[in-house]
Amino acid sequence: MPKCNHAARRRRRLRWLVGSGTILILGVVAYIVLFQWRPVGTGPAGPAVPLAAFERTWNSRPVFVFGIGDSVTAGLGAKSKAHSYFNRLLENPPDELDGMQGRCLSRVFPNLRFENVAVSGSTSLMHYERVKTRLVEQDEATLGIVVMTTGGNDLIHNYGQSPPREGAMYGATLAQAQPWIDKFRARLNAMLDLLDSRFRGGCHIFLADIYDPTDGVGDAPSVFLPDWPDGLKIHAAYNAIIRDCAAERANVHLVPLYDTFLGHGSHCLQFWRRTFRAEDPHYWYYHNIEDPNDRGYDAIRRIFLLEMIKVFNADRA
Repeated sequence: MPKCNHAARRRRRLRWLVGSGTILILGVVAYIVLFQWRPVGTGPAGPAVPLAAFERTWNSRPVFVFGIGDSVTAGLGAKSKAHSYFNRLLENPPDELDGMQGRCLSRVFPNLRFENVAVSGSTSLMHYERVKTRLVEQDEATLGIVVMTTGGNDLIHNYGQSPPREGAMYGATLAQAQPWIDKFRARLNAMLDLLDSRFRGGCHIFLADIYDPTDGVGDAPSVFLPDWPDGLKIHAAYNAIIRDCAAERANVHLVPLYDTFLGHGSHCLQFWRRTFRAEDPHYWYYHNIEDPNDRGYDAIRRIFLLEMIKVFNADRA
């Protein structure tokens, strides 16, 4: 009888060890999947763009598309130059996705030319000077279309590796950053004024707000950066300025990068969050965290086009 009890205890202990080990392994797998794994997915990304809007000419005037800003507009992270959002706006790439053929600006503007002067790593402090030195005054016959991403590098540089300063404020407190935030407002307004002055025949400026790779959570370590307690507050202040500028100027149109990318950052698989995108629970960022990947650029070109459809349909009406 004692031998039977001993054997039973050994079986119970073995079952407990196997059960505990299984639970531990499942827990580790669940943690990796939900907190560390970031699948990028395949195929189209972002909202549908109606083909009907591209079956007529939007404007027969000479049109100049001008790109200004940081690495997002420069296209860092796209699999090729043809896959940057700027180039995808102009022409469909040779390997265009189903559902996007024929949806590009060269189809609706017969007299189109373009220049992209965006520079990877640049901050808003550099963008005003870039416009000043690279954009010559256009004649009155020309309609300007400006696409712009600015301010993101002001926030994320230098990744907490140096003391915060204007243009590289990572790690700053909100109080410390407030003078830099105020200067960003003045600088952005000055840049918009300068753009207006260079397009004597008028222009439409499509200004994107700034996305958040943490999906609104603010846990910088989830994107392998040092903790930044006031990061979300400063980020929100920059976005408020961008949105104010779009609301205050009839020819400046907000492109909602922030809302579009929510749910496609470091928490893309966490189904319990309000930002979870069941239809596409995938990561839209490049491996450097601050730029989009190829699918992210597809989504960006779509939201720019959707805003342009609204604007040029209004112009036609």
